[in-house]
Amino acid sequence: MIKNFLIALVCLSSLGIFAQNGTISPYSNFGVGDIRNKGTIDNRAMGGLQMYGDSIHINLRNPAAFSKLRLTAYTAGISHSELRLQDNFERQRTSVTNLDYLAVAFPITSKAGIGFGIQPLTSVGYDLVSETPNAAQDTVRNVFTGRGGLNKVFLSVGYEPIKNIAFGATANFNFGTLQYNRSETTQGVQLGTLDNRESRINGFDFNFSGTYTPTIKEKYTLFTYLGADTQINLVSKNTRSIGSFSQTQGQIEVFDVDLAAEGLQNTELKIPTRYTLGLGWGEETKWFIGGEYAFQQLSSFENAFLAQENVSYADATTMALGGYYIPNFAALSGIFNRVTYRAGLRYEETGLVVSGREINNFGITFGFGVPIVGTGTDRFSNLNLGFELGRRGTRADGLLEESYMNISIGLSLNDRWFIKRKIN
Repeated sequence: MIKNFLIALVCLSSLGIFAQNGTISPYSNFGVGDIRNKGTIDNRAMGGLQMYGDSIHINLRNPAAFSKLRLTAYTAGISHSELRLQDNFERQRTSVTNLDYLAVAFPITSKAGIGFGIQPLTSVGYDLVSETPNAAQDTVRNVFTGRGGLNKVFLSVGYEPIKNIAFGATANFNFGTLQYNRSETTQGVQLGTLDNRESRINGFDFNFSGTYTPTIKEKYTLFTYLGADTQINLVSKNTRSIGSFSQTQGQIEVFDVDLAAEGLQNTELKIPTRYTLGLGWGEETKWFIGGEYAFQQLSSFENAFLAQENVSYADATTMALGGYYIPNFAALSGIFNRVTYRAGLRYEETGLVVSGREINNFGITFGFGVPIVGTGTDRFSNLNLGFELGRRGTRADGLLEESYMNISIGLSLNDRWFIKRKIN
């Protein structure tokens, strides 16, 4: 019954994932928007660790983990974000709810697994108003809005050629539309001006990972992880229109800018490769703790079509620490004995530099994996809850500081495919 519900949810939601307003952050104005491919809820609750994989859950960021699958897995997740924006003068609150991912994966041999799905890659979503006096002391009002984002469909495969050593690869096709609009009006002037820009983007990238997970002293496992998210090569087809409008009559005169003459009609966006190293320790189905370090040479990134004078990029790094604890995974009664308790920390130097200030991000995460009572393979299905409290940005130099709370909920369901039933 639950699996049928998830399949219906996939059918109803797969179209909506393309059109949702995935973020409400002013910082999504830069680059190609806020990065949203942060993995499943169970991994996010452990500080966003990529390395950990098991036999019943899908790991969206570590394709080598697909080799561990022993059951078919379905997963879907949604999240709700509460955001407080604050500068040195005022404070505002806003919120947004989104579908985060849909995926299916299954084992194809005892040493290999495959999976596919769809999830957002980036999101743009903001509404900003700036009012300043001109030389005549009339108020000049600028309104900035942004919408859209990039989505990706992916196919992953993982294989364990040698016991405890696994490799995996993911192929991603990224696509979407980004819209950036600006309008300006002056007090006492009938007409205002507008500047609308749109980028239609698509391109491929690949993710590779390797894990080494030997057993130590018969019951402990050492987790080592190496991952590379290769350079995302995107092609952007751009359009721009400028003109005038009346606040009572709408657009008066609008012209399409000849971007071909400026060499901006078709541009390339190259998001640099991201490397991740991880190390962990644990006891299977009992507890785990691990840490990861990621590096990305984001200083080489540029978006020529949307270049801004006060924005630059630096190399980005991420440090994460997290883990889980299960009181008694094999308990036949008492649901709380089988709950998975997760927690973690994450600190990011995002690489975005605005007005000379680095925009960094710190988050505290925790969550629970609650078993869905059932029999057979249903016994391994669970409902995952995740929470994150964090802060991004700064109030220095007139910038914005974001304080956020994310609440996520997801289903991880299991079944058996391609296995012939036997009757003794």
